[in-house]
Amino acid sequence: MVTGGAASDTLHIEQLDVPGYEEVRTCEDPATGLRAIIAVHDTRLGPALGGTRFYPYPDDAAALTDVRRLSVGMTYKAAAAGLPLGGGKAVIIGDPVALKTPELLRAYGRFVDSFEGRYVTAADVGTTSADLDVIGETTRYLVGRTEASGGFGDSSLSTALGVFVAIRAAASTTNRSLRGMRVGVEGAGKVGSCLVDLLLDAGAEVVVSEHYAPARARLAQTHPDLPIVESLFDAAVDVYAPCALGGSLTPESVAALRASIVCGAANNQLAGDEVEEQLFGRRIVWVPDYVANAGGLIQVAAERDGRTLAEARNQIGQLESVVLDILQRAERHDSTPARAARQIADDRLGRGR
Repeated sequence: MVTGGAASDTLHIEQLDVPGYEEVRTCEDPATGLRAIIAVHDTRLGPALGGTRFYPYPDDAAALTDVRRLSVGMTYKAAAAGLPLGGGKAVIIGDPVALKTPELLRAYGRFVDSFEGRYVTAADVGTTSADLDVIGETTRYLVGRTEASGGFGDSSLSTALGVFVAIRAAASTTNRSLRGMRVGVEGAGKVGSCLVDLLLDAGAEVVVSEHYAPARARLAQTHPDLPIVESLFDAAVDVYAPCALGGSLTPESVAALRASIVCGAANNQLAGDEVEEQLFGRRIVWVPDYVANAGGLIQVAAERDGRTLAEARNQIGQLESVVLDILQRAERHDSTPARAARQIADDRLGRGR
């Protein structure tokens, strides 16, 4: 078993030709069961930083589609937040409960190391700070280790804080505060549960949709009086906050949506480009996901730069003004918030380093 930085005899890395991306590689390691893809989309602003998603995709094509979309989102997330980072993402294919072992994580670390710093990884769905400690045994190109290992630990609270201030900014454009607003949070995982706490502390009324039984059980223990519903699309809420997996905003779900604001932590919330125009046509304010969920990226970027967690949280608070700027630009130009955000990000990408 190899535990250092040397290449494993069984690690097979293949380069894919994917137009529009700087570099996409697949990796297989029969000895550990590792099957992974890393996509580096754009490094004009700096090294590509993005988390590793460990997920049981139905096939390799679905995994490749997801990692490509996620890496593009990271490019725009970093650019819109004004961070000196590029966009990249990684996926490990399989059920983490069944497949995750220290040996697999070390093999994955060697895969990350093959990019020689052009890609820097972090945690995402299915991976934790403790996993990063193990991955860090075979690569130094990662952020988000546990506090015991010198990192900031889990970034869920920072991600939730970014979503929280983004919701507050969107609410302020309608001259409302969060107190008394009814917010529907979809997904009560690590980020969603933190967001629920922040919203309740601010005086909002919260209703949750969560289909994963263990998460529902945790929610029932921490907030026994919190309403849990099957769907939020036809629920009487002011804000819909998607915090589960992406693609929940479809033409059908948006047609049923009763919320006037959509702002959440999930990546790639729109099932298709036409949904952006549908939201705009219904005058539903959608805060682009890569803006609202930038808090976690800001935290790990601060860790990488040697800044403090307090400094990171202060920068996350500034996302409120970023969102206000985007919404005001969109209003001035009678445009979607997404187009306004993309213009800001594209301008920064065009200026490069």
